Amino acid sequence: MLLLLTWLINALALLAVPYLLHSVQVDSFGSALLAALILGFVNTLVRPVLVLLTLPVTVLTLGLFILIINGLMFWVVAQLVGGFHVAGFWAAVGGALLYSIVSWALSTLLLKSGKK
Repeated sequence: MLLLLTWLINALALLAVPYLLHSVQVDSFGSALLAALILGFVNTLVRPVLVLLTLPVTVLTLGLFILIINGLMFWVVAQLVGGFHVAGFWAAVGGALLYSIVSWALSTLLLKSGKK
């Protein structure tokens, strides 16, 4: 049940991003659900490999290269999912950053209130 709630929270966070960054568009709630699902899989399976392969660059940039990796994952998912559009790579980096912040905030508010 917690996994489904987290998926719904991530989809809602993805729907909120276009209101904060106009270069990201989500056409429908279904597109947001599919994009959130694929983002979850990509971040679970592909991102750790990329982080490991780029570890020297990440250490050299004091971890800031992780933002580039997150933007790349966000941009790749936008290329794969119809109804989820990102204007370019740097828009994807900004969108990924906003998506992370909104998702974290919603998860903190909604999941902690359910545990009380």
